[in-house]
Amino acid sequence: MKYYRFIYYCFSLLPVACSSSSDFDAQGTFQATEVTVSSEATGRILWLNVEEGDSVIQGHVIGQIDTVQLTLQRAELLQQRKALMESLPDVQKQAQSLREQIAGATTDRDRIARLLSAGAATQQQLDNLNTQVASLQGQLDGLISQLSTTTASTVSKADAIDSQLAAIDDKIAKSAIVAPISGTVLAKYAEPGEVAAYGTPICKLADISNIYLRAYFTSDQLEHVKIGQKVKVVADYGGGNTRDYQGTITYIATQSEFTPKTIQTADSRANLVYATKITVPNPDHALNLGLTGNVIL
Repeated sequence: MKYYRFIYYCFSLLPVACSSSSDFDAQGTFQATEVTVSSEATGRILWLNVEEGDSVIQGHVIGQIDTVQLTLQRAELLQQRKALMESLPDVQKQAQSLREQIAGATTDRDRIARLLSAGAATQQQLDNLNTQVASLQGQLDGLISQLSTTTASTVSKADAIDSQLAAIDDKIAKSAIVAPISGTVLAKYAEPGEVAAYGTPICKLADISNIYLRAYFTSDQLEHVKIGQKVKVVADYGGGNTRDYQGTITYIATQSEFTPKTIQTADSRANLVYATKITVPNPDHALNLGLTGNVIL
């Protein structure tokens, strides 16, 4: 009697097994693009205004790292630059005296040249004045060259300080912890008061409004799967609770891989499958990451 009960029990399971294997064409889990927000500066975290499950908006500041030392360095560099610019030589003012001497010597030379033509001066006098004008012009050219070199050196130092100021301004800007995407906080790795180094993970975000199902198809099914194809996605919430969604195939792998142990396919004997991404709108955030989904072509 026990033997017949066992046979009856086995046969009673067959329809269930057959129907479950043909209910869907592929299976996978819902995933989203996750972004780890890391510190771009070194210092103490002054505040961090996020908790797990919070929604954040791209570009909004969600935390701040101390910038006191950077601010002090910036102020010191500004003072150095101010002192450099105040030390710039006034080329026109310093050359004015020589220009006036050249103008006077040129006037005397021109006067002696006229007197020489009238026979009232000597060639020696004219030569002496020509020599004086040439000497003064050489002094002026040398002074302008020296002042120009000094000016160029000072400006170069000021430019170097400007580069340092730009670097500090960039560090100060990056001390603000900014959300790189709009999404939901999946994990929080740091707390206010902790000291963060460059690259320290702060939190993890994911845009769960645009979620996708990573499903696997066998090679026999590939001919029925195309990029842009609309498919039916059935989310399994457990306890027999399911919900249908319309998904769009946005990616098909070009290389096969072994079937993940947690994934079932229509052909359970297939060892090699192709991964696909099926984008599924999730405006109400009813779909959660890691939830199982079935695909019906």
